[in-house]
This record gives sequence, C-alpha cells and structure tokens, in this order.
Amino acid sequence: MPETPCCGIKPGEENLAALIEEIKHYFNFLAQAGCRGFDCSEKSLEIVKSWGEKRTFAAETLEKIRADLGDCRRCKLCETRKNIVFGAGNFRAGLVFVGEAPGFEEDQKGVPFVGAAGRLLTRIIQAIHLTRDQVYICNIIKCRPPKNRNPMPDEIESCLPFLKRQIAVIRPDFICTLGTIATQTLLETEEPVSRLRGRFHDFMGIKVMPTYHPAYLLRNSDKKRDVWEDMKKLMEAMNG
Repeated sequence: MPETPCCGIKPGEENLAALIEEIKHYFNFLAQAGCRGFDCSEKSLEIVKSWGEKRTFAAETLEKIRADLGDCRRCKLCETRKNIVFGAGNFRAGLVFVGEAPGFEEDQKGVPFVGAAGRLLTRIIQAIHLTRDQVYICNIIKCRPPKNRNPMPDEIESCLPFLKRQIAVIRPDFICTLGTIATQTLLETEEPVSRLRGRFHDFMGIKVMPTYHPAYLLRNSDKKRDVWEDMKKLMEAMNG
C-alpha cells in the first residue's frame, strides 16, 4: 500500500496571509473608486481590519471538528442517543470506511463498528492486509436512530457537514462506502448499491468504492463474494 497522505496545511495555505492582504488592497481600491455595494456591520468591518494582523492560522483538525460538534442537539436523535459516535482510526489514513449509522453497541461505547457487523468489518480490513488502526471508520450520521431504523433526511443533513470536514482533514486516497445509505448520500444518487458497487466513483476528488454493508452480509452470506471482489479492486488500486 502506498504511503498515506499527510494531514496538515494544504498546498498554498502558507500564502494565505498574502492573499488576505491582496483582498484588502482590492477592497480599498473599490472604495476609492466609489463602490458602495457592501453593507457591513461594524463588527464585520473590525474582523476584516484584523485579518492583516494575524500571521498564523489554525489548521482544521479532527479535534476541532469534534469540539465544534459538541453535545450536538441539531436533530431529534439527541433525545434518544447515549453517545455521539464521531469516528475512530488513523487521522492520516489512506482509506476511510463510511457506514450508515451507529447501532446499539456503538451507541453504548461511542465507537463505530464494534458490534457483530463491526467484527465482520474488522475481518474485511484484515483481508486487505490492513488493521483498524491504519484506516479511519465513521458513519453518515453520528447518533443511533431508534430501533436502528434508517436515518431520516433531516438527520443526514445535520450530520453531513461534519463528515465532509472529517474527510477533508484526513484527505484519504480512497473511501469505501458501506451500504445503500452511505453510498447514496456521498454520491448524491438514488441508485442502489447493487448497481454502483464494483467500480470507482468520485467524492471530493477521492476515489469511492461502494460495497454492501457488513450487517447486510450477516443476513445474506452469498453476497460476501461480491464484497471480496470489490475489496480486490480496492487493493489493486491502493497498491497501484
């Protein structure tokens, strides 16, 4: 497997201070030219004025995202969950697994994929010659839906921005979506995973391999061969 991408300052961020200075100069030019198209509050103007005084900028981190999430009350799942299940694994992972939602055991422990489906996922990860510590594992939503029902659109809408930030920080080379909900959400499609699996798709410039959810495999063991075929294509691409 090739080296995983580093997590840190993105190319070009070292020039951010110069860019902000350039923007300020352009605003001044517009003002001198008589432009009055901006209606900013005094607070906003103070923030803009302070930009040039800052010479260091805090990089996005998983810790910051988790702090921003806080004791999330953005949807009704907060009323029934026990724990927020943020994600777990290597923040520099070259491969991220994205599932649907936490189940009972995940809700109890606050860790993704630790139940029966999680144990099967662990074996799948081992089969592609990796460990859970080398990948990152998370879900579309971070709180367990009652009775493990499918996530509702408003619940997905509340959580998805945080997931996108997590993926942007990790910057993996590959994502493996597990099941229909994860696949349809990231790929913005209504196609079933059965039609999308077996080939790569794109999400934020990252190669995505959809496959069946481990929980589905526990009920449909005949689909394990399909998942293995997906994993072989994933391994080939990762080692290519």
